[in-house]
Amino acid sequence: MTSYLVGVSLLSILAAPALAQTGADPAAPPAASTRAAASNDIIITAPVQQSERDVLQGTSVLAGEALTRNLRPTIGETLARLPGVSATSFGPSASRPILRGFQGERIRVLTDGIGSIDVSNTSVDHAVIIDPLLAERIEVLRGPSALLFGSSAVGGVVNVIDTRIPRSVPDKGYRLAGIANYGSAASERSIEGAGDVAVGQHLVLHADGSYLKSDDLRIGGYALSRAARAAAASQIGLPQDSEEPIDFAASTRIRGRLPNSAAETWTAGVGAAIITDTGNLGVSYSHYDSLYGVPIRYATAVGQEQEAPRLSVVQNRYDLRGEVQTGGGVLDRIRIRLGHADYRHFELEEDGSVGTAFYNNGTEGRLELVQANHGGWSGASGVQYFNRLFNVVGDEAFLPRNATDQTGLFTLQQFASGPFRAEGGLRYEWSTLAARADQDNRFFSGQRSFQALSGSLGASYALSDAVRIGINGSRTERAPSAEELFANGGHAGTQAYELGSPDFRLEKSWGLEATLHAHTAGVNFDASAYYNWFSNYISENQVDPSVCVAAASPSGRVVDLPCFQYQQADARYYGFEADVSATLFRLGQVRVNGDLLGDYVHASIVDLGPVPRIPPARVLGGLEAQGDRFTLRGEVEHLFEQNRITAFETPTQSYTIANASLSLSPFGRDSKTTLLLSANNLFDVNVRRHASFLKDFAPLAGRDLRATLRFAL
Repeated sequence: MTSYLVGVSLLSILAAPALAQTGADPAAPPAASTRAAASNDIIITAPVQQSERDVLQGTSVLAGEALTRNLRPTIGETLARLPGVSATSFGPSASRPILRGFQGERIRVLTDGIGSIDVSNTSVDHAVIIDPLLAERIEVLRGPSALLFGSSAVGGVVNVIDTRIPRSVPDKGYRLAGIANYGSAASERSIEGAGDVAVGQHLVLHADGSYLKSDDLRIGGYALSRAARAAAASQIGLPQDSEEPIDFAASTRIRGRLPNSAAETWTAGVGAAIITDTGNLGVSYSHYDSLYGVPIRYATAVGQEQEAPRLSVVQNRYDLRGEVQTGGGVLDRIRIRLGHADYRHFELEEDGSVGTAFYNNGTEGRLELVQANHGGWSGASGVQYFNRLFNVVGDEAFLPRNATDQTGLFTLQQFASGPFRAEGGLRYEWSTLAARADQDNRFFSGQRSFQALSGSLGASYALSDAVRIGINGSRTERAPSAEELFANGGHAGTQAYELGSPDFRLEKSWGLEATLHAHTAGVNFDASAYYNWFSNYISENQVDPSVCVAAASPSGRVVDLPCFQYQQADARYYGFEADVSATLFRLGQVRVNGDLLGDYVHASIVDLGPVPRIPPARVLGGLEAQGDRFTLRGEVEHLFEQNRITAFETPTQSYTIANASLSLSPFGRDSKTTLLLSANNLFDVNVRRHASFLKDFAPLAGRDLRATLRFAL
């Protein structure tokens, strides 16, 4: 890997970042509670950067005051109030974003344009190795153009933009930023600091670090749902054939606190960049270390220690980013982005011993050639490479040692003429996935290769200076993941025996999306509606236990968990998301704004029924008073009941939560020093997120009073 980095460094004259420089966060526009300010709405994740209102697909940007208000320990919970976004919520320390009902292998979570290089896609109890405390800005792209970041991005892309590799020389020769946070629900204490210093005219050095510690989460009622308590009560007094019998009576009484949900996480990073008027080249190193508990399903019997699974996670990561402006007539600039990480996590037993170990060694890189604009024609083309070496060792090794090697060629072309805009994208990707079974003959041993071609085509038209409508279509192909191909074993995190199929074919889909953007001086409205047709859609479904018994028999393993098998079938997804914000009236220098968002997803597998764990319909409305030195906001979020469920799910009741916040800017809104006080889930509702595997055992936080201080010099 070192020689690879050195070789890439020789291309510094051609180096380019996947993300361009972001400006300071200005005052928020009317009711822009979850959107970027008007002068800060450039979508910089896409290769060809453009205004958020001009992007064909649905997008969201979280920055500035809204990012501070929504900040949580996980990236999933931080984004969960954006339109079309939910979260997996496997306890307070492991929560991955869900976009339009898609999760896992169908969305990509990036840090500064490159994958997080962890194993969060493998299981919902595995944390995403991105610290939201370090985020300067988060962009969410949904729809076809997200495919430029990989065929697994059919659902969308989340890109967390940080400052670890500097993008500009500090005006004063230095800059400092920090954030301190306290949340009452888990006695959450966190602090983060970052600083840049200029050495000479062109070299900038960077250092950052963060620390978070939280106790068991306080919840608004019983840990077990009503259905789970009834099921547990029906087992009280019955004989149990188990070395660790469950105390069902004690389980029904757990309330107020979520056992084994405490966490402790720290990060540290250094970076350096050479920055000139025509380009930059930077590198960084970061370390991530976390120990967190996974909420229990049931308490063990009296006299036994309560089951308390914990995960110890460590990642060491190296990154490179560069850009050069060519000044040529064909190419405007060239960008390069590269990341490599060594990851491991240990799943710890009661006595602290390692039960199962996960090892992931990953490398990802992108080279982008950005065209000069000629007569309204612009675009970017490039190559992306990804390699993953993955191994699971121990009692719950449900996958063989495996390797994924993937190369993609992509292009995005745009044309603009007056009110008309057109966009087309194409990606060709070839993947090789190989598994080596070692001594365990229950696993597949061999290799599968796939060639996938995906494309999108769309157009938009400005009906006026304020209103633009658009439509785009896509044809996507996705290679199955190693987990979908090679799984064959019990997985405690999902409480399932998981069985893949090495004979899977490409997953294919057609998609249509219509968009509407309307932005005036006092009103902002954005809406998207979409429909996706899948063939060979890969889903995990509960099957007869004999299927898993037969698969496990060569190794002599006992199948003592429900049997879930990955299968391919046709599927349909459709839905919408919309949000509107407006200035309602003014009281002197104070502007009173209102905003409302809503989203809905309907997903079915043909001949099988609903796709499991699909978020229910939702509406969220807010009212805020915004002055020069303060923002006072109240909001109410309502999630409807979810009764479209599979045979192995339980329905989820509707709920309504209320939040309030006060943001103070003592030095004026142009200053980056703010104090934010918030009260979340004011009425202490016991919230259960339908998309969570643990919804019947682990509610979300109860009433949570938070104080956040952010400063920048």
